[in-house]
Amino acid sequence: MTITQPVFDVAHLGHVEMLTDRYDESLDFFTRVYGLKLSGVDATSAYLRAWDDYEFHSLKLTRAETTGVGHIGYRCASPEALARRVAAIEASGYRTQGWVEGDMGHGSAFRFEDPFGHVFELYYETRRYVPTDDADRPVLKNTASAFTGAAPRRIDHVNLLAADVAAFRDFMQTCLGARVTEYIQLDNGRIGGCWFTVNNKTYDLACTEEHGGGDGRLHHVTYATDQREDILRAADIFLQNGVHIETGPHKHAIQGTFFLYVWEPAGNRVELANAGARLILAPDWEPVRWTEADRRKGQAWGLKTIDTFHTHGTPPVKRQGQ
Repeated sequence: MTITQPVFDVAHLGHVEMLTDRYDESLDFFTRVYGLKLSGVDATSAYLRAWDDYEFHSLKLTRAETTGVGHIGYRCASPEALARRVAAIEASGYRTQGWVEGDMGHGSAFRFEDPFGHVFELYYETRRYVPTDDADRPVLKNTASAFTGAAPRRIDHVNLLAADVAAFRDFMQTCLGARVTEYIQLDNGRIGGCWFTVNNKTYDLACTEEHGGGDGRLHHVTYATDQREDILRAADIFLQNGVHIETGPHKHAIQGTFFLYVWEPAGNRVELANAGARLILAPDWEPVRWTEADRRKGQAWGLKTIDTFHTHGTPPVKRQGQ
């Protein structure tokens, strides 16, 4: 796979909009059980963040008649960087939606689509989170808000599903200037999955092959914890609250993250991962290639990956007669 030159016009993954048809139950899960903090609400959405997310929100939870992902937001490095990316996207031939007004958490954003219907937006002007009461004011001045319980620290990545991962790779490289850090090469020549970074994290977005026949679907959203022990405690909290634990805690072979996957009440998959130790510091990083033989070995350790991990995505695919 070709090594791409780092661009760094895009600073980081900012937020994901998740759709839910069980809004009240989903909001209760993300705040009371999962441990995100509520920054604000409007007529249709709740704006949530982890305790060390510096922006106003990293998850926008929106009332809908379905589930899945509404859009994925990335913050650019500067107004000039945003202008460069917009020019590149407009020249690329990918479908664009143009400029939209910002929501509660950020300024105006430029929206565009990948070939599979996922909506992305780029923005620069943002609203930083400011604690409004003593209970949420950090005693350590170098964190964004108080640490409470075993809550996740920050948003880490999103995983999307696509029928043609190679086409999605081209989209990410063209529109976001992203680099591939690891990928799966199938025996038939197709790319089965790609892991992308726009900075020095190992990845902030993954795309894996769609096996359910849907379009524009979500595989999962992930928040990072400080320690593996946080994830072990979270497993007990999920169990106590009747949350569906799909798989984990185990360790991924690809990217090496310690993980736990659950389904929130509407069926969207959510992950907790200890994902912060590895960084991509080499400007000429050679993407790591995983073969089908590698993948048949399963995860680095833990139980075998269960079937739903390869088939479940949101929204569900409606079959004929449903």
